[in-house]
Order: sequence, then C-alpha cells, then structure tokens
Amino acid sequence: MSAVETYLSTLAPHDRAMVDALRAIVIAAAPDLIEEIKWNAPSFRDGADHQVTLGIERKGGVRVVLHRGVAKKDATEFSFDDTARLAAWPAPDRGVVTFRDLGEIDSRHRELRDLIARWIAATR
Repeated sequence: MSAVETYLSTLAPHDRAMVDALRAIVIAAAPDLIEEIKWNAPSFRDGADHQVTLGIERKGGVRVVLHRGVAKKDATEFSFDDTARLAAWPAPDRGVVTFRDLGEIDSRHRELRDLIARWIAATR
C-alpha cells in the first residue's frame, strides 16, 4: 500500500470523500504532478517543489493550499490573479481554499480546477 493509500485509509468516510474529490480535481488540472504525503497530507509536486497540498480542517471541512514549495521564496515580483476569488491569500504566493462539505466542492469544482491549472502554470 502506498503512503497516500495508507493516509486515505485513516480518514473518516465523510473526510475521505472530500479529499478524494479534491485529489481528482488536482489530477484533472495538472495530471503530470506527483502525489505524495507531505506535512501529513496529500501533496502534489512538480519536480522538487510542492505546489498544492490538501488537508482536513480542525473544525470540519477540507482545505486546498496553493504554495511554491517547502522553502520560503521571495514573492516581491510574484503575482497571481485569482479571478474567481476562490482563495484567501495570507501571502502573495500562498492561497488557501476551504470547503465545508462535498456539495460545496462539487459546486465549485470547475473554478477550482481552473485555479489550480493556472497556479501550476504560474509557479513553474
């Protein structure tokens, strides 16, 4: 069993359904990314840099974190336009999208897929 499968097997069914839905969206947006467990969560990388990491919210729901890898990078000249305003941006190069339930993921999946595809293109 892979590390990702092991992680998924530990999730409650409701959380697993949400994480699986998000994983499918990430894979559809950027099928060439490599999925592994990083920060105790499914994370997707392009080369050495992790760019999309999923997680379970402590108060319920799930999150998608868009970032530029493990090491902090200079974001002075980096910019990204979240046209759908889907994410909260605590830094110019770190966005967080939170979903409360599977219905919310389903209703925003096209916007999220587009956001992730554009994020990957912008951070390569």
